[in-house]
Amino acid sequence: MLLTREQLQDRLIALHRASLELVKDISLETLLERITNLACEQVEARYAALGVLDEEGNLEKFITVGMTEEQIKHIPHPPVGLGLIGALMDAEEPVRLQEISDDPRSVGYPPGHPHMHAFLGVPIRAGNRQLGQLYLTDKISQDGFTADDEMIIQMLSAYAAAAIQNARLYFHLRGRDMALTRRNADQTLLNDIATALTSSLELDEILRKTLAHVMDYAKVEAGEIFLLDDDQKTLRLVLHRGQAAEAFWTRNRFQLGEGFVGLAAQSVEPIVSRDLAGESRFMRDAVVKAGFRQIACFPLHTNENVVGVLGIAKRGRDPLDEETVTMLTALGNWAGLAIENARLHNNARRLAILEERNRIGMDLHDGVIQSIFGVGLSLENVQHLVHENPDEANRRIKQAIENLNQSIRDLRAYILDLRPRQLGNESLADGLKRLVLEYRANTLSEAVLTCARDGIGSLPQAHALALFHICQEALANAAKHARARHVAINLWATAERVIMEIVDNGLGFDTQKMNASIGHGLSNMVTRARNVGGDVDISSEIGGGTTILAWVPQANPVKTGD
Repeated sequence: MLLTREQLQDRLIALHRASLELVKDISLETLLERITNLACEQVEARYAALGVLDEEGNLEKFITVGMTEEQIKHIPHPPVGLGLIGALMDAEEPVRLQEISDDPRSVGYPPGHPHMHAFLGVPIRAGNRQLGQLYLTDKISQDGFTADDEMIIQMLSAYAAAAIQNARLYFHLRGRDMALTRRNADQTLLNDIATALTSSLELDEILRKTLAHVMDYAKVEAGEIFLLDDDQKTLRLVLHRGQAAEAFWTRNRFQLGEGFVGLAAQSVEPIVSRDLAGESRFMRDAVVKAGFRQIACFPLHTNENVVGVLGIAKRGRDPLDEETVTMLTALGNWAGLAIENARLHNNARRLAILEERNRIGMDLHDGVIQSIFGVGLSLENVQHLVHENPDEANRRIKQAIENLNQSIRDLRAYILDLRPRQLGNESLADGLKRLVLEYRANTLSEAVLTCARDGIGSLPQAHALALFHICQEALANAAKHARARHVAINLWATAERVIMEIVDNGLGFDTQKMNASIGHGLSNMVTRARNVGGDVDISSEIGGGTTILAWVPQANPVKTGD
């Protein structure tokens, strides 16, 4: 029965409105179901199906409407592209049949498949390319599908082609967007890690920054770093960051090949578990009981040696993806090299200290001791002149006394450098006054202390001791290296900090070469300040003196993430 003009117009309007909704849908799975249901509604079909072809023209998806879940369950396999389905996959025009079984291309039905009679199949095409097919069977209101039904489904297939292409385009764009987002995240991590590893030679700082960046990148709740001890057999936990620290510290040492940590170090390969509860090799039950489900351990290594292991742990069920594992595996080499460089730097600093002590010992022997020996020889000669030439004897005795006083001053300067003073029960201001008095007595140079009392008395002892030692080191450098004739020390406080400025009029030096030319003293200043949350800024000009600006926080710095 043909549709009236009004009926056809109503169906076309309904089809147009429904199709406009189709092109808005960007989820391919949902879109295919909506197209299939819409086809059923438009031609009153009992059953409908939609087949989608992949890039090679093979049947990729097959969506059905009308059959129950139970019927689908008993069908042994989905369509494979034979019979009318296969014929329509190669067709450019619709196929409309009153009885499926009468067509020679029909190959029957698999077991459990309902028998169908009337058939309408329309290819879904975009230009010369076929994207899929719409199949409709068994018209409810009459025996077979009409020419009007065929026209309606052809129009629907055109809308469906645009919608499918739109969904696929969105899928590809979304994939590219996700890839670019991931690449940006990877580049950010690489940049952050590179900055962290090259901005410092302090091992603790390198470890903290590396672990923080890795945890943020991988979006995990906990992380840890083990370092290989000098025995080259034991891995020792040196840093934990994040949640449930007490669970991870229940086992803080592993031998090579023992547990995930030891296995990662021994094999120099990442060890990843996405189901900790089922892993007998993990060896830390407390971590599983704390709710962690996944863990990954990455070896930290140089080109030749393993120096440690970095581990991350996750409570969520979303698996650690392969891209994350690959990226962190690559970073293990970077971090290993940075750790090795930091250790070499620390060894070099220790060697520099030993060399400095040896130099001072040599100076004592060649300078002070020889001077005292010379005074002794001079006094031996005086005893022969006491009666023969009293005036000459008196002159030599005065000279000997002057030489002894100079030797005492030199000796005090060395003792001050070798045995740093402590504050004891003194306040910071009183301790600095004592350093200034000793400096004046030992060097015969001028030193002035200006100290603001407000806001300094409540400074934590560790912070006050750091400033005391920094001042002591600065005065020793001013006497030994700068040969300064005047030093000014200013101490004042703000609401958040206590600040000390030390200015001398000595020889000055090139700040770009200060590590090589000055030794470990300036580095010690920076280390002392940073250990209590402060910092030191050093500026100097050759021939123009040196200025040291040091500050420490008023209270203990707040530590997070440990």
